[in-house]
Amino acid sequence: MSIQHVSNTVTRTLKSIGPVGVPLSEPACQLTGEDFKIPGKEATSTGIWECSPGRFQRQVVAGEFMHFLAGRCTFTPDDGPSITIAAGDTLFFSPNTTGIWDIQETVRKVYVLL
Repeated sequence: MSIQHVSNTVTRTLKSIGPVGVPLSEPACQLTGEDFKIPGKEATSTGIWECSPGRFQRQVVAGEFMHFLAGRCTFTPDDGPSITIAAGDTLFFSPNTTGIWDIQETVRKVYVLL
């Protein structure tokens, strides 16, 4: 059995990923993050992700579990009303959930792509 203990996920220094793929604001949102691998489940993407303020189109087609550690934003799915999200919130996105992220205050989340 292998256990990974990640300390200080709220304040941990993350690596620059660069701008979002489909920005809808200027300047483009900037991403930082860190990926973690679960032994025996290497194909599952997990990690910590952070995004600066702005708007962008969601490009992830996988299902996703996410728990927000910091920040404030809204997500407007292509087929539904806007969802207001803040630190402490947990979301579960079905595969192929598309829409617009609007980041008002830098967000940081822990995620698992399924």
